[in-house]
Amino acid sequence: MTLRDSLIASLVPIFLGFGFVIAKPAMVELPPFLLMGLRFTFVASLLIWWFPIPKGYLKKIFIASFIANTLQYSITYTGLNYIDASAAVLLVQTEVPFGVIFAYFMLKEKPTVRALVGIAIAFIGVYILTGSPNLDGKYFGIGLTILGSAIWALGQVIVKPLSKEINPLALVAWLAVFSGPTLIFLSTIIEGNTINHLTTAKFNHWMIAFYIGFIMQPVTYGCFYYVLKNNPLYKVLPIVTMGIPPTGLLAAIFLLGENPTAELFIGGTVIIFGVIFWGHNLWESFGE
Repeated sequence: MTLRDSLIASLVPIFLGFGFVIAKPAMVELPPFLLMGLRFTFVASLLIWWFPIPKGYLKKIFIASFIANTLQYSITYTGLNYIDASAAVLLVQTEVPFGVIFAYFMLKEKPTVRALVGIAIAFIGVYILTGSPNLDGKYFGIGLTILGSAIWALGQVIVKPLSKEINPLALVAWLAVFSGPTLIFLSTIIEGNTINHLTTAKFNHWMIAFYIGFIMQPVTYGCFYYVLKNNPLYKVLPIVTMGIPPTGLLAAIFLLGENPTAELFIGGTVIIFGVIFWGHNLWESFGE
């Protein structure tokens, strides 16, 4: 991976970690399906005018959109609604080992022995983290967050071939075209009172929705798909995810007033160490 690609990829966790955490207070009035529906509707309305319909790819984009956006975000953010944001930003680190596993079976990207050891270390960290008093009895939220991470990883493996054929921002736009309306429709069925949620949401809730839709989504995934186009998943994911915990934890502590426990810090450190352990090629990649 070139230095340029590495620097572009490093922008992703800065915006994503912050946005992931501040989404939690917005869900007081804008529940998970609705908030994510607004997120993708906003980014689609911003970008769709600049890119023509990718004829010949719509079926593949729809499938990728359903898995990587609609299914994944509805599950992950529902999980976030049940647990502290500080715990969630650490649990989503499991996206990386899941991504390596899926890439091996679907893209034939063979992980090294070091990568497999790193995966094992990361899951040991998850086990430690789930012993935190903050997560005591919150197995439903933990399970949803980890399941969402696995589905996110699967979605990116599906998106990777498309990233080689379609402009990164065009891919962000057209994935959102399908997932935005779908999530809002599902919100009306599952969460109900959609109009009431929209009309009672406070100014700060709308500002959060605007941030994750108009700023975070195009910046993070535009950068991510650009880098993913020319690099294997096992090299990209460590860079993209390693910055999420410090950004997310700082936001959770200073903006939400959360108090992460020792188990969270220890488990999170073990998870990140596992990611870094197999991501040794990351440091070698600077200057390639």
